[in-house]
Amino acid sequence: MKEIALIGCGFVADLYMKSLEAFPQIKVAAAYDRDPERLKAFCAHWNVASCSTLEELLDPGPESRLILNLTNPASHFEISHSCLDAGFHVYSEKPLAMTMDDARALYALAENKNVMLASAPCNFLSETAQTLGHAIRHDMSGVPRLIYAELDDDFIPQAPYKQWISESGAPWPYEDEFNVGCTLEHAGYYLTWLIAIFGPIRTVVAASAEVLPDKTGDGAMAPDYSTAVLYFHSGMVARLTCSIAAPHNHGLQVITDRGVLEVPAAWNNSAPVKFRRRFTLRRRLVNHPFARRIRLAGPTHPKVKRTGAAAMNFALGPAEMLEALEQGRACRLSPDFALHLNEVTLAIQNAGETTGAQIMTTTCEKPEPMPWAT
Repeated sequence: MKEIALIGCGFVADLYMKSLEAFPQIKVAAAYDRDPERLKAFCAHWNVASCSTLEELLDPGPESRLILNLTNPASHFEISHSCLDAGFHVYSEKPLAMTMDDARALYALAENKNVMLASAPCNFLSETAQTLGHAIRHDMSGVPRLIYAELDDDFIPQAPYKQWISESGAPWPYEDEFNVGCTLEHAGYYLTWLIAIFGPIRTVVAASAEVLPDKTGDGAMAPDYSTAVLYFHSGMVARLTCSIAAPHNHGLQVITDRGVLEVPAAWNNSAPVKFRRRFTLRRRLVNHPFARRIRLAGPTHPKVKRTGAAAMNFALGPAEMLEALEQGRACRLSPDFALHLNEVTLAIQNAGETTGAQIMTTTCEKPEPMPWAT
């Protein structure tokens, strides 16, 4: 039995617990939260042992557990640092850290301690993302030339978000979400796909703004809109947009020299990947009205039912780390991958109005495809 321990018992922790039900070989050994009442409610709902302090959770020693850091973003660095320093492998919710100085410090500590460090999101390991990568590697659609990716969530400040409650009773952390910003919270859902398929990003040209000020009555917060043009070392170019103002659109299009690869949703592990062929008809250029769905040949990974806005298996990342440890191989969620993702995301988030082009100082290898998607 593989064991993990969980730190932070808020809204997202319930999504992990639902996802972990799809992996009976993984046991949640213990949980800790700084809020005793939240910890009590969570552990009672999921029948998980509770620890009253962080020290108690870390006491069994690093050989027995992988730590999931599911705390709020402002606490990611402190908690991950404590766990890494104690010799534990760590999987952190996004972002890895709120600054690159902190992210690099975690990276260096993990290297010094010879432990794994990874960060969410892990949906590039999903059936949909892996199918897209398979189609591109096997030239099913022609040479990719340009990518459009959207992560717009509609006019969230007018949504009934104070009524969004998790299965064990935790409220959606809207103050954290608004203070951290939709770019740090969401950009990774497509950035990880693009980096995994096309490799590291060389240059980011971005702009960001807060177009919905005073969302909670506490004054200015993080940008709630951003757009970026991403230049990859491989030569690929992509445009990525995030907002909590524009109408809901989580679509991705890979424009190729023969047509368009389409994905309708980033938050659905089973979303279809389709190819729309381009052709000429009576002297006009036409995209075919009927797209062909691309499928992988065999079974992929455990799926979870839709919860709220997502049908994502949040446990794919921790499961990959545990499997890599068991098999003594490199993990597809490498520290280099996490650090590069953090730098690109912060570059977009912090671009503002006048930053302009930013050259990335980090890089990473493309992770190997999942064995069922080669």
